[in-house]
Amino acid sequence: MLFKNATIYTMEQEPFVGDFKIDKGVFTEVGTNLTANDGEDVQDLNGLYVFPGLVESHCHLGMEETAIRFEGDDVNEITDPITPNMRGIDGCNPMDETIHEALKGGVTTVAAGPGSANVLGGTFFAYKTVGNCIDEMTIENPLAMKAAFGENPKRCYQGKKIDTRMQISALLRETLEKTKEYMKKKEDGKDVAYDQKLEAMIPVVKRELPLKCHAHRADDILTAIRIAKEENIKITLDHVTDARCILPQIKESGFPCICGPALTHKSKFELANMSFETPNELYKAGILFSIITDSPVIPQQYLSLSAALAAKAGLPEYEAIKAITINPAKILGLDNRVGSIKVGKDADFVVCTKNILDTQNEITAVYVDGKKAA
Repeated sequence: MLFKNATIYTMEQEPFVGDFKIDKGVFTEVGTNLTANDGEDVQDLNGLYVFPGLVESHCHLGMEETAIRFEGDDVNEITDPITPNMRGIDGCNPMDETIHEALKGGVTTVAAGPGSANVLGGTFFAYKTVGNCIDEMTIENPLAMKAAFGENPKRCYQGKKIDTRMQISALLRETLEKTKEYMKKKEDGKDVAYDQKLEAMIPVVKRELPLKCHAHRADDILTAIRIAKEENIKITLDHVTDARCILPQIKESGFPCICGPALTHKSKFELANMSFETPNELYKAGILFSIITDSPVIPQQYLSLSAALAAKAGLPEYEAIKAITINPAKILGLDNRVGSIKVGKDADFVVCTKNILDTQNEITAVYVDGKKAA
């Protein structure tokens, strides 16, 4: 199929008016004045805009279902602060209407997983927002291991197993060291009982999976960085509400930031400095970052609106679009498949009447893997 005369935001170069071809679910040509082969379907997109399918780098889409309380809430296993053996894919309902709403909003790939009740909550996975079988929709599993610092673990286990930030860090360090000891015994051929939790942590210790670190307050962000350096593990810094206070330290760490959500009430103390100005400060500091909804905290379809509000607060428009396309793809390690319009990548794209950050924009079509999905 050949699409012609659109204003294309490839996220690989400056926007231009041109054409692109798709075949067998991937982009095969991108350029200007492309010609159709015999029998090739041609669509004229004159006056329309094309963007890569949007990418959400931190959410719980499908794990907390719409209009359902306990029965449809599978985000947090609040029975033990250490549950790395939980798998987000096992708690996701692909038929929940929130996923189709995300698709209609142009969000074609999401990273979803457990919430932030536990110090170690389980694995995130990445999936496309079309289908009825989560196994078929999934493109990467596991993707990351969820960890959490600050208020949430303290609140969920107050008076039980956690009362202080010191205990959060101690439990995390203890689990990492136990995993190393477990691995060494196995490598040395010693008789060691199978431990599902420690098995789940082996990819983290081997640097095959990053810890996805929920951290809002500056001291919690710095604790995550401190432990990552001590243990020589990879992490992402998720939420980073107080990032503006410690930009040099975040920049020096080299860890990327997953920023937000900001389109919400300041519902707890650690959100006191929440602002749409934070993405621009991260950009000016040269830190790789993405913008998120953390759905269902903010409905997933408002990812582009969140980026638009960051642009209104000072973030350059093009950087705001990058923050919901190619940047999250890079942070998640999925940029070989999604996040931009490039030959060989998955043909996920959104056709719009205006710039995707324009609140008056209408999405006329969404394609996933080369097929019209919405």
